Formats: sequence, structure tokens, C-alpha cells
Amino acid sequence: MLEAGHVKPGDMVYDLGSGDGRIVITAAQKFGAKAVGVEIRADLCRIATEKIKSLGLDDRVQMVQGNALHVDLSPADVVTLYLLTSSNELLKPNLEKYLKPGARVVSNEFPIKGWRPIDTVRMTTGSNLQHIIYVYEIGRTK
Repeated sequence: MLEAGHVKPGDMVYDLGSGDGRIVITAAQKFGAKAVGVEIRADLCRIATEKIKSLGLDDRVQMVQGNALHVDLSPADVVTLYLLTSSNELLKPNLEKYLKPGARVVSNEFPIKGWRPIDTVRMTTGSNLQHIIYVYEIGRTK
């Protein structure tokens, strides 16, 4: 997802529904980005925060426990999503409101209805699972 979103050093990545934090950790470690994970479950947020601290990434990676619908996304250069199409639909107004032109939205498996992706990446994971990654760019979604 991070490769598909063309994450580069200095980018600010927001991962909505970040679970155990693997996307935000990878964004910092392998891509040199800063990252914010938003996770509604307190237990997953705590696990991710502990891992971030143990890896010494707490100066570049932050976890926020809360609802992704209530997060200001304006600092984001890239937003990653692995949420259902219905959840993407709920987030769409905030993505349109907060993200600046050129910001990328990368959705694993589930498209954002009414938006046209600038790229669609098909990939197979190590366990032979097929994934489709939709890449959108604000200002080029229509």
C-alpha cells in the first residue's frame, strides 16, 4: 500500500483503522515518513504504541485512539485505508474536506464509490491471497 501510494521521505502518512500499527511503523522504518495511526480499539492502540516506543519510533510515529470520522486529516500527504466500502463512503466527505490537492488515498480491497483511481494495483501475498489496491489522488478523483 505504501509503495502504491508513492510514499517518500518526509511524507505524512495517516492510517485509518490502523490496528496493530504495522502500516505506520513501516512508513517510518522503510520509507522515512512520519505517520499517524488512528484506531478505535484501545487494546490495539496500546499494543501499537508499545511497539512504536520499543522500536524507538515515537518521534516519527503517533497512535491516536479514536474514531477516524473525527480526525483532522489536513496534515496528510497519504491516507491508507483497509476498511469496507461502506466505511470508505462515510469517510469520503472528510477526505474531500481535509486533504489538499495532490494528497493520495490508498484503499486496500475496497473502492471509494464515485472516485476514479489513478492506479489500481493487483498483487499476491506470500499466502497466495489476491489483493486489489486502489490509489486515488485528490484533485483527480472525478
